[in-house]
Amino acid sequence: MSTGAAILKGADTAVAFGEYESVRHRLPAPRPPSTSVRAEHLDAIAEHFDVFLLDAFGVLNIGESAIPGVVDRVNGLRARGKQVLVVTNAAGYPSSVLHERYRRLGYSFATPDVVSSRMALLKGLKNHANRKWGLVAAPKFGREELPEGAIFLEDDPAAYAEAEGFLMLGASAWSEARQALLEQALRDRPRELLVGNPDLVAPVESGLSREPGHYAHRLASATGVEPVFYGKPFPAIFDLARERIRPGTPDDRVVMVGDTLHTDILGGSAAGFRTALIQGYGFFDGADPDASIAASGIIPDFILDRP
Repeated sequence: MSTGAAILKGADTAVAFGEYESVRHRLPAPRPPSTSVRAEHLDAIAEHFDVFLLDAFGVLNIGESAIPGVVDRVNGLRARGKQVLVVTNAAGYPSSVLHERYRRLGYSFATPDVVSSRMALLKGLKNHANRKWGLVAAPKFGREELPEGAIFLEDDPAAYAEAEGFLMLGASAWSEARQALLEQALRDRPRELLVGNPDLVAPVESGLSREPGHYAHRLASATGVEPVFYGKPFPAIFDLARERIRPGTPDDRVVMVGDTLHTDILGGSAAGFRTALIQGYGFFDGADPDASIAASGIIPDFILDRP
């Protein structure tokens, strides 16, 4: 996930939850409700699963810091024969940047072990005609993996008019002024809007950051252009993850682990996997998520104190 402008935690976590609820009509439906089992951490549920799909922010790390003990936890799961994959909405980062980050944090994920919504979107481009795409992304990460001829959208209105469609990858360089330019461009001439990161917010050291999903849903409401989403909770990223899961693994032996009800838990549930919500880090940051679970009807199979 990108690190856009941060908002404070506490009361604003409730604001973010309300925002997710307001866009439920665009999100997948979960499995029928069940009940949640509480446990301490991933080791406590390891016997139930063969494959662990781990969100990154809020499970592996908060911002640029690894969550204490999780490197050893991941290594321990692998030592027990478990397959561990990262399934992340970090569409703003090229694969090389993601792998370097995980290496720096102490994780040893091989290339096939990481599935990002950026990968899902780029694979999805095969189903769209070749065109000049306008990019909502940070130029500092360069053009690695990006379509040839794509234009970074900054402050020149001509770039928005010239683009034949739009890709929303990361929000770290986005602003309200640029949002207004894109909104006007879509009003003037509706075009495809493909979104690699459906997250509304993400946990960083300073609080919660605004992410591409926040801006994409606003554009949809303002212009009538319905975005196509490729990350959690939508199917494309989980279809890509299935290609990496060991053949023959039953869905009920796969668990999606994350800190957010409306992306990790809803997405994992809709894909047919089991789910585990982390309450000690990330979106809920030690708060009791019971009220949010009851209000949303998104019920994880497990609630863990920490990863």
